[in-house]
Amino acid sequence: MLIDRERELAVLESALADCLRGNPRTVLIEGAVGCGKSELVETVAERAAASGAVVLRAIGTAVEHDLPLGVLGQLLAAAPAGTLPDPAAAPDPSRIDVMQSLCAAVHELAETAPVVICVDDLHHIDDLSCRYLLHLVRRTRAARVLLVCTESVHERGDEPAYGTELLRQRSFVRIRAERLRPEAAGRLAAAELAAGPAAAPADGRTPPAADAAGGNPLLLRALIEEHRASGRAPELGGAFTQAVLACLHRCGPAARRLAEVLAVLDELASRELAVRLLGSTDGTVVRGSAALDAAGILDGYRFRHAVARQAVLDRMDPDDRTALHRRAAELAHRDGAPTTAVAAQLLAVGPTDLPWAVTVLATAAEQLLADGATDLAVACLELACRGRADDGQRAQFRTKLAAITWRTNPSAAERDLAGPLETLRAGKLGPARLGPLARLLTEQGRIDEAGQALERLAAGRDAERTGRPARLGRGAGPLDGLSAFPWWAGPAQPGAAARPGEPLPARIPAPATLWAAPEYAADGVAGVAAETFLRGATLGDGTAAPIVQAIRALLATDGPSRVLPWCQVFVEEAVRRGAPGWQTAFTALHAEALLRQGDLTGARQQAEAALDLLPERGGSAFAGGVAATLIRAATAAGHHDTAARELGRPLPEGLAGSIHGLAYLRARGEYHLATHRFHAALGDFLDIGRSLKRWGLDRPLLMPWRTGAAEALIRLGEAPQATRFIADQLAHRDAAHPWISGLTLRVRASLCEPQERHALLARAVDELHDSEDRYELARTLADFARVLKELGDGNRADMVNRRAWQLAKECGADALREQIAPGPGQAGAASEDTRPGGVDLAELHARLSDSEKRVAMLAVHGHTNREIAMKLYITVSTVEQHLTRVYRKLNITRRQELPAQLHLHGSGGRV
Repeated sequence: MLIDRERELAVLESALADCLRGNPRTVLIEGAVGCGKSELVETVAERAAASGAVVLRAIGTAVEHDLPLGVLGQLLAAAPAGTLPDPAAAPDPSRIDVMQSLCAAVHELAETAPVVICVDDLHHIDDLSCRYLLHLVRRTRAARVLLVCTESVHERGDEPAYGTELLRQRSFVRIRAERLRPEAAGRLAAAELAAGPAAAPADGRTPPAADAAGGNPLLLRALIEEHRASGRAPELGGAFTQAVLACLHRCGPAARRLAEVLAVLDELASRELAVRLLGSTDGTVVRGSAALDAAGILDGYRFRHAVARQAVLDRMDPDDRTALHRRAAELAHRDGAPTTAVAAQLLAVGPTDLPWAVTVLATAAEQLLADGATDLAVACLELACRGRADDGQRAQFRTKLAAITWRTNPSAAERDLAGPLETLRAGKLGPARLGPLARLLTEQGRIDEAGQALERLAAGRDAERTGRPARLGRGAGPLDGLSAFPWWAGPAQPGAAARPGEPLPARIPAPATLWAAPEYAADGVAGVAAETFLRGATLGDGTAAPIVQAIRALLATDGPSRVLPWCQVFVEEAVRRGAPGWQTAFTALHAEALLRQGDLTGARQQAEAALDLLPERGGSAFAGGVAATLIRAATAAGHHDTAARELGRPLPEGLAGSIHGLAYLRARGEYHLATHRFHAALGDFLDIGRSLKRWGLDRPLLMPWRTGAAEALIRLGEAPQATRFIADQLAHRDAAHPWISGLTLRVRASLCEPQERHALLARAVDELHDSEDRYELARTLADFARVLKELGDGNRADMVNRRAWQLAKECGADALREQIAPGPGQAGAASEDTRPGGVDLAELHARLSDSEKRVAMLAVHGHTNREIAMKLYITVSTVEQHLTRVYRKLNITRRQELPAQLHLHGSGGRV
């Protein structure tokens, strides 16, 4: 504990040696609070006692400062019994003859053994005790007497404790105990940690930062003790903050008040501002800061450790603290300090009537957002809303809050827009505030409400242009004639919406078009554009929504295999950014992609994970959309109880007018179909169609509602109406997409005679194989197997049914698997599909060439040799040769033994 104290110890040892030789010495050890003065006194006392000296100890305390002879009484109590008289017994202890009597007794005692007198905290000694000690020093010329005192230089006030009188004595020596140098503090910390029972380096915990103690040994020991106990950084109420508060107490009331003022000022702290806030003088502030700096608490005018500053703030009277923060805000604003620093003071004050506070808070929020300090920006906007803001300003701030909150809580972001929407409906929002609100509502999928905002904006612009109030249209919809913009246009391009906070461009976009998908092309141009955008995008407040829409567009046009890696990339990025709201959004997209791929189990797990990330499971349109994915996956798997439980939850307000509401209707419609409530299912699918048409989003690639409606109509015996829906979908340009084509052909086949049904289902199987949707492929194969059986081709039917059963098993479609499980007398029993010759799936694919796999896959899907030849543009003989080689490589003898798990992943090309 005496690291970096070699010089001080050498002076003390020399003084002790002089004392033992009969040369009296007086040593005064000065230093700041907690800098190890008492440790030095304890060391010299131990060494003196070891040399046979009589050691008299006393400690001055503030509470005994006015107690006459308090310190002297402690010294006398430590002396051998009967050796020293007690002045307190005299009628007048202040008489000079009484002092001389005690001095003579000390000299007599020193003849038998050296006398070492140690007085800690001389600045607290009572006046009479100090007069006795000074008398002893003056009268001791050749006696074995050593007086060692300590004094805190910053606690003695304006009247030093007899230091001037001591300076006159020939035997006087002064020692200044400075703070530990950084390298010495590091050695001390290492030594303490090594000696501690739970602090060995092997425990894997990072040692505390020794510079937080500022070289103060007391603070450093407290820092080490707290680290040893918890392994963490200092916390409020811990040993370190307790030591800081103890040092402040010992520094005196003036230094304590200065510490409170500097804690309030924080980053604004300076000598000039502290003087004005204290209403004091430069000298007082300079001396106080020097004391706190010497004690290791301050570094100049700033606290060395944030937890020390917070401990000081917490000990203040709340009203006093608020008043200081308010005054600091006024002074800083008057001086032109940075808005973020002024805002920090306003945040500590709370709601205030200061006329400029709202403007400062709003400006600071923008700067804090740019700097990535999201939490502080939110706090500034919240306080601005509670200040002297008008309705339009509050709506603006709430809109900004919603945009920020989406990164942490999408449900809360939706609720944040309740106030702005009320202001919108009251007609109190100007054009500059309508645009950002409309954009954010659109990004949240709230199409109807976004339309209201844009309708108001268009009406306002019409009024500005014509000079007459515009009438709000109610005919074909509020967005008629408004220009659209694609997701990839970017806010800076013509026709694109502005980022939150920017005015909308001259051409006002229809909100639903943000959710539109690019046109599908077989060459994958749309997918290339989307992935080019995603590769160059960095996740942030201004890019999160476009990234989500780009992934949705890629899913609609190119399928799940292109989307899943991007979902994972941005989930990981959201986790790194500490943005659980974004993480939820990309996890929900991951669930949608898995569902589109036919992975019902994975989709359900990811949807549940997304819902678990939300602070509250319901209460928002976004949560309804995530729940829709879960309901659809559970319904397709046959877990109707899970779907019913989700459908039984209360619906959030505004769900019906949102994209997420349509997803919910689709999920509920599919549940109604599965549970034979066909009228209810039809109503849900027709409601989807009405909304999509009204919004200009009637694209089967986004939501193929006509197939659901057609299936319900077929079950209700309304075949002609079902036929019209199917025809409409097949006539749509999206029918070029294999997924839409396959879905639609499967439903159309159910309206046809067996021979035509066979042809349609064969086409549907091919299309769906390309679409990656294994669940819909399994359903279609099951239908194909049934029509093959109707047409009398039992062997092919069994083989196709076996493939359908295997796919259903892989998807987790338990209901479908049970429905199509072959009977006990049929070939290919629904047990685990055997692998020929004990070959696993990977080895099986390795054994076959791409051409052989294509032929084998078509055979597994129930195609004849002639049909295979026509599809692959080869001869029937070539097909037979390929199959012969496949049988030989797989060690089987006939078509029905081909493994149902056979697929074309990695083989390239279309079946």
